[in-house]
Amino acid sequence: MQSDEYKVSLENVFEGPMDLLIHLIKKDEVDIYDIPIALITEKYLAYIEWMKLLNIDTVGDFLLMASTLAHIKSRMLLPSHGDGEDDEDPRMEIVRPLAEYLRIKSAAEALAGRHLLGDSIFTRKVKPRDYIDDDSQTIQVGLFELIDAFQKILQRVSKDHTVEFEADEVTVKDRMNEMIQALEDKGSVTFAELFAEKPVKRFVIVTFLALLELMKLNLIRVAQSAQSGVIRLFYQ
Repeated sequence: MQSDEYKVSLENVFEGPMDLLIHLIKKDEVDIYDIPIALITEKYLAYIEWMKLLNIDTVGDFLLMASTLAHIKSRMLLPSHGDGEDDEDPRMEIVRPLAEYLRIKSAAEALAGRHLLGDSIFTRKVKPRDYIDDDSQTIQVGLFELIDAFQKILQRVSKDHTVEFEADEVTVKDRMNEMIQALEDKGSVTFAELFAEKPVKRFVIVTFLALLELMKLNLIRVAQSAQSGVIRLFYQ
């Protein structure tokens, strides 16, 4: 399969293990001081399986976090002896660094939003169509939101589809070029428009890998409508 031949490097581009934990907590609307460890661990491992499928090269870092969650889960199954410090909630092992990470992340985002000195800023004029969207408010899309959308597309793959013809195989580079051409023609496309109504699994994976690579190269930006939830790609 194409994903076995093409490895995606996400270093310094996409989120890390702690960000996946935050994503799951926000998605399930969980209090970080009362994390359902068993549920979050199960979902965390499921995301790792998706990342393995995509041949993402940072899975090892996520496995370390997964082992930490599993360790906390096992400690919570042990009986409490009521003798002091040993009875501290095992979840605090992850809650403390998680809370600190959220504070640092929030501060970094605040700093990034400040105005910089104008003499070192250069802007590129863009065509109005570059910012066409379903509504005026969008939110930033990260790796894990894309994996959520990717899972929904794969659910549309026919279970009866078992034959794939190698002669028609599309490479990641081919899909990158096709996506860039579509964006040059239209200005923007939705994530769903990248896939056929009844997609082939190989094509879905190659398309997703091409999307990640284009994001890494900063050739496109991806945003999600705050109202409709639609993910849209824009040409940078």
